[in-house]
Amino acid sequence: MDLRDSNVSRLATEEFDVLIIGGGINGAVSAAALAARGARVALIDARDFAGFTSQQSSNLVWGGIKYMEGYEFGLVAGLCKSRNELLDSFPSTVKEIRFLMTLNRQFRFHPWVILASTWLYWLLGRGRTRTPRLLSVEQIKQSEPLIDTVASSAGIEYSDAFLHDNDARFVFNFVRSAMDKGCVAANYVESSGAVRNAGGDWKTEVMDKESGRRFTIRSKILINAAGAYVDQHNKLSGIETENHHLLSKGIHLIVPQLSDKHRVLAFFASDERLFFAIPMANRTCIGTTDTRVDDPLTAVTDEDRDFVLSNINARLDLPTPLRREDVIAERCGVRPLAAPKSRGGSMDVHHLSRKHVIEVTAPRKHISIFGGKLTDCLNVGEEICAQAARLGLDLQAVGKWYGEPGADARAAFFNRAHRLGLDEIVASDTHEALSERLWRRYAANADAMLDAIEQDASLAEPLIAQAGIRRCEIEYLAQHEMIVKLEDYLRRRSKIELLLPRETLRQSPGLLQACKILFGDKAQQRIDEYFD
Repeated sequence: MDLRDSNVSRLATEEFDVLIIGGGINGAVSAAALAARGARVALIDARDFAGFTSQQSSNLVWGGIKYMEGYEFGLVAGLCKSRNELLDSFPSTVKEIRFLMTLNRQFRFHPWVILASTWLYWLLGRGRTRTPRLLSVEQIKQSEPLIDTVASSAGIEYSDAFLHDNDARFVFNFVRSAMDKGCVAANYVESSGAVRNAGGDWKTEVMDKESGRRFTIRSKILINAAGAYVDQHNKLSGIETENHHLLSKGIHLIVPQLSDKHRVLAFFASDERLFFAIPMANRTCIGTTDTRVDDPLTAVTDEDRDFVLSNINARLDLPTPLRREDVIAERCGVRPLAAPKSRGGSMDVHHLSRKHVIEVTAPRKHISIFGGKLTDCLNVGEEICAQAARLGLDLQAVGKWYGEPGADARAAFFNRAHRLGLDEIVASDTHEALSERLWRRYAANADAMLDAIEQDASLAEPLIAQAGIRRCEIEYLAQHEMIVKLEDYLRRRSKIELLLPRETLRQSPGLLQACKILFGDKAQQRIDEYFD
């Protein structure tokens, strides 16, 4: 029995202190924080972990400089504090990166105002990053010749942070951390609503979408972390809340690498919102849009594509303008924005705060998580534990429940990797040593891959060309990361889907080999499902 099947069986037979509905960033950090404090935690998601909004971010871990225009200084200071904690706790994954913001002459604010704002942003960020600086038009062109400066007045350089890997991988590592501490988690398990029995405990009716089996999960507390579907699940469970979600669609386009400079290029788009070109391995991620929608299920439209492409073409001096045919992959998701029901549904999502709201229905021992950002995830975990304790859950005192292993574990890993020659194996997409890559993605669990390579050196070789994935990783993923569909692997446990065109993937001999390890006899079936 594999890990997922074992966990599904446990969900059906064991009783839990907490059941968390939703394995996006909010649910993942809640599970990790509660499990670290000794709670018996169950975590389910109707899709894969991070399979909805949490896989569609810009990969930025930032304090939200754009929120300063709305005078949300408290929110910005809090987000900067969270960003700093992530930088310190996940140094291999969350890294500082420079932003080069180019201002046009007709922009509504003078460059000195923007410079002052970036200095205030730096101060709100407690000086954790490099300081901002003002650039002349000539300095912009010298620093980044790609930028079209014909209509520019000045540039501002400042720092924030980004995820070196993909957002979904970052989320899954919290799920993995929760499971390491006793959490029972399973993807593709869908809740159809919950009721409280006479004893005051929750009974949540679920279905394993792989087998079709229906069963009940029993818990003392129910946490709704279903993201864009929070309101829907509350309705199924008869929970009334003061808040609800308004939805904003955002899209990004992944295109061939535009600049070999490792920085984010920032502009103000034609609608005067911030617009980015963000490094992603050997590609560039450009966007985003901000469109009010009513349905969580959205798609990229030609209008979206044209908006993003026209804005990037207008701001960069490219040898050939980007066209739709140049797009390698697309990201499209909805931002669930917390809003009071008393304000109705007509609020402008462009001016709605991105802060999270945790609403507790104490008599029924139910918690709903509205909104949230990847940057703020640690605060969500802490606040959920505080609220669970108020609902009567006996939690242990704990120190730091998140972050990479300590310096001794890191040193031991890299010393061993060095002896195996992994420092000399460099990934073609990121130009980083294999030792760095394995530690960044798997931390202490990467020791299992060193064991495998020590037994068979060929396991350090690439499996899928240009994807950066090594053979030793596939064996580990198959055993420990509950990969049910090929998309789980290509899109979320890795970011291969974002880096390689689908036709390149389809023709890769290594893909079938990977699928045979991941899915056994169902390998070809999973490939056919993915490409169909």
